[in-house]
Amino acid sequence: MPIPARATRFRPVVLTAALAALLLSLLSPAYAAAQSGRPAESKPVYSYADAIRESVWVDTGLDGDGDGKTDRVAADIIRPREPAQRGRKIPVIMDASPYYACCGRGNESQKKTYDADGNVVQFPLYYDNYFVPRGYAFVAVDFAGTNRSDGCVDVGGRSDVTSAKAVVDWLNGRGRGYTSRTGDERAKAGWSNGDTGMIGKSYDGTVANGVAATGVEGLKTIVPIGAISSWYDYYFQQGAPLYDSGPEWLSDYVESPEARARCGAVQQRLIDEAPRNGDWTRLWDERNHVPDADKVEASVFVVHGQQDLNVRAKHFGQWWDALAEEGVERKIWLSQTGHVDPFDFRRADWVRTLHRWFDHELLGYDNGIDDEPMADIETAPDQWQTSRHWPPRATDTVAVKPGPGAQAGVGTLGLKSAPRGATETFTDDPSRGETDWAAQLTTSTPDKAGFVTAPLAKDLRISGSSQVTVTATPSTPTAHLSAVLVDLGPATIRDFAAAGEGIVTLPERSCWGESREGDSPCFKETAAKTADVDYTVFSRGWADLGTFADPRTERPLTPGRQHTLTIDLASSDHVIPAGHRLALIVAGTDAGLIEPPATPGTLTLDLRRTTAELPFVGGWRAFAEATRPGAPAAAPRESRYEGLTQAPEAHRLPPEKGLIP
Repeated sequence: MPIPARATRFRPVVLTAALAALLLSLLSPAYAAAQSGRPAESKPVYSYADAIRESVWVDTGLDGDGDGKTDRVAADIIRPREPAQRGRKIPVIMDASPYYACCGRGNESQKKTYDADGNVVQFPLYYDNYFVPRGYAFVAVDFAGTNRSDGCVDVGGRSDVTSAKAVVDWLNGRGRGYTSRTGDERAKAGWSNGDTGMIGKSYDGTVANGVAATGVEGLKTIVPIGAISSWYDYYFQQGAPLYDSGPEWLSDYVESPEARARCGAVQQRLIDEAPRNGDWTRLWDERNHVPDADKVEASVFVVHGQQDLNVRAKHFGQWWDALAEEGVERKIWLSQTGHVDPFDFRRADWVRTLHRWFDHELLGYDNGIDDEPMADIETAPDQWQTSRHWPPRATDTVAVKPGPGAQAGVGTLGLKSAPRGATETFTDDPSRGETDWAAQLTTSTPDKAGFVTAPLAKDLRISGSSQVTVTATPSTPTAHLSAVLVDLGPATIRDFAAAGEGIVTLPERSCWGESREGDSPCFKETAAKTADVDYTVFSRGWADLGTFADPRTERPLTPGRQHTLTIDLASSDHVIPAGHRLALIVAGTDAGLIEPPATPGTLTLDLRRTTAELPFVGGWRAFAEATRPGAPAAAPRESRYEGLTQAPEAHRLPPEKGLIP
């Protein structure tokens, strides 16, 4: 889709050519590199072993724990010594996290370590090892209430976001920092030029989204990996609970022992203001970043696993669409993994791309990454292709209609509306889910209604966000609905349902950056873990039918009366190959992925008033040509992704109660 222009905010200045060249030479590393004949890429020219390591406690201005003192958050810093000696200021890469002490970061669960005097020894992950020698500082921030910080964890609320925003302010000379947690000696970031890039997976990337949504000055880019865009949509979807507990469990999970002892009031608010009936409260408004996309001044490089069933793919889709509306500079990688960092599914390409991204966004290098295709999409295990825009500009939404079939519960899917009075009926069985339904898609079973196209004559690509509008008559006063899209045909996929969510960890190691005692840049290699399947569920969504009148509030259903509801499905980019069939399943509780209603019952679908709005590349014509009558079933083969170019070199995966690192 085209990126609308954003209004620029500047006052025109008239410069002579000589003055302009002088300013560029002083301010732009890329210009200086070009004039000297050097490549526009930062090089590892600084000593990692001699880098300055220090800790600063930044005042957030909040008193989350109610002790009468404003909370300070710990920021552990590593930066090259040489630039400061030469009077040069440098940019910052920041990972703000609640996991540095409780749980660890990365595939090997690395934690921060300290020596006997409290000086930081190990920074988890490779960001410090790789980027510090290239002229960046790396800052690892402990959220309020975690590790060595004051305050309380509030799970995506003001305290969490301010934990990181306050450090961005301090780096830009606007905040107060101290050399200790309780002392009065001030610390200043005179070595920083203020330009900051935030990165992080899961909870870390979520707070990066939140900080960007404040519009804070100095934040130049964020790289959210498998990140949440709205905390309500982490715990619920349209009233249907995705977990059997709320944010209080996660808060208790990550808080330091001393924070747990003093943060009971915050914990109780997380319980009281996040009712398990799925109603949208003010607590969720504070934790929804999507409406604040208009405040985002930073560029955004989104990475997400399309089969992420922890931070589900709805999160990246609604964030991406909102950023697109505001014309935010952005880039995206979509893998076929679950909740996995790109360092562990495409390591060499990821480090090279991330290096170029930060060089462009934080150092100003004109390296061309902004002119390259917007999207990298994994089309099969370890096979990547690119798309100039995402979704492609040829994408258009098509209303696809279910129809009755020759046997109960197995209907058709096409462009023609069902006859008046046509219905399908299923009974919610909370012990069964999408894999059970898909495995028996063409068999009449009482727990689902399936609708299937004929074998496709051509590849058919879906790219973007889908919706399914359902008109259903329940037999009970409560009901949950699931809608899933299925590629019905044989394929080899990443085994996202296995323990590694699509990867396997190998004993061999590769090294990414410099090392010193206690902080190694070497990490275990990984490989794709694959599975041969007969079907692929590639998009799904859920809702409580009781939100039919108001998506923010559940109300009792009237048994025997029709209710109409639109279900948002997760964003996806998937090709159904020629010879395969596209299927829509509508059912009740998706076992392991949503919690069942209080009174599961039977639902009858009015097929004429049930529609799937699907984003096809090529729109109506592409769907019509792919589903034309009489197309022969094709032998399984590798899919073509129209409009893409080859790029360069049990489903319940998360723990029962919530977010994992």
